[in-house]
Amino acid sequence: MEKVRIGVIGVGGMGYAHCQSVKNLEETELTCVCDNDEEIARKRGEEFGVRYFTDYKELIKSGLCDGVIVATPHWFHPEISIFAFENGLHVLSEKPIAVKVSDADKMIEAAKKNKKTFAVMYQKRTTPLVKKLLQIIKEGRLGEIHRTLCVDPWYRCEAYYESGVWRATWIGEGGGVTINQAPHTIDFFTLLAGLPKKIEAKTRTRLHNIEVEDEVSAFLEYENGAWGYYYTSTCEPIGPFHLEIAGDKAKLVIRGNEVTLYNYESPISEFTYKADDMWASIKVNEEKIEIPESKGTGHREIIKNFARNILYGEELLSPGEEGLKSVEFINAIILSGKKNKPVEIPVDRKEYDELMEELKKTSKPKKVVKVQRKTDPNIAKQV
Repeated sequence: MEKVRIGVIGVGGMGYAHCQSVKNLEETELTCVCDNDEEIARKRGEEFGVRYFTDYKELIKSGLCDGVIVATPHWFHPEISIFAFENGLHVLSEKPIAVKVSDADKMIEAAKKNKKTFAVMYQKRTTPLVKKLLQIIKEGRLGEIHRTLCVDPWYRCEAYYESGVWRATWIGEGGGVTINQAPHTIDFFTLLAGLPKKIEAKTRTRLHNIEVEDEVSAFLEYENGAWGYYYTSTCEPIGPFHLEIAGDKAKLVIRGNEVTLYNYESPISEFTYKADDMWASIKVNEEKIEIPESKGTGHREIIKNFARNILYGEELLSPGEEGLKSVEFINAIILSGKKNKPVEIPVDRKEYDELMEELKKTSKPKKVVKVQRKTDPNIAKQV
């Protein structure tokens, strides 16, 4: 195999950008596209000069591809991915890999059973920022983590939510800001700080005329006793993103594009008991972390890495198994917010499935003011 033949399923929005990436990579060949909107499917097929389908099963069984990129609404990721695995294809799924942890479990199991590559589109993992921060943490420069903080504001106007019948509904999307805008940052946050063992969250719909959450505030507890705080919302303008990871030896602070490491002259656990002066305080040295320029980052690099794993066994940057962590985090927040109680991780699969079924039953048809299927222009720049 010289190139991996790729079919893209769901090409009205982000999938369209993925088609362009696949078309321009040396390791991949775009051979087919699929969308349940026949007009969109035909348009993309004609534009890229490939066969188009309106039924994903027909594309998967066509023999035209070795792998698929799944870029449909969230609820369809598991059924399409599992069908692809069972029919001998590799899968790169858009984020999140699933709405429910129980479905994510099934996807991972199907990939392993059929010995196929499974990756998730967490493109932030390709950036020099993430690589540098992971290096700092793996070198042990923070020491044992004592506290975390992640404040991740987004913004969406009402027209965004009215651009499609599936958006911001339990039956169409399975959640709000937590499952749509926040997964990339949740992946980034948990990759650096680890997955908490317990989450106690408050969720609400504060600003928009939608049935799912547009604001989240959550208290986190970690296995080692560390505490954390997480906030996200589509009710305020984006940025600056703020993340802190405080350890025994140092504190890492990310604010917008600035990264600062506050190095303690002595570990807190030692200084606290060795100091004689009642007003003694640890000396802190501020270190500005230089982040190398971006070279080869974004969605295209995840697709390239996916293909190179299939061709040459290259280690995956964003394995499907890792996608389970963010789904655990998301499910814990929604379950805690709806049940008004702390939720342990791993999330109780049965309890969450039952909650989703209840919420889907109350989900109401939405009046769409203006259907719009466009790629986020800010994300499109990263392709």
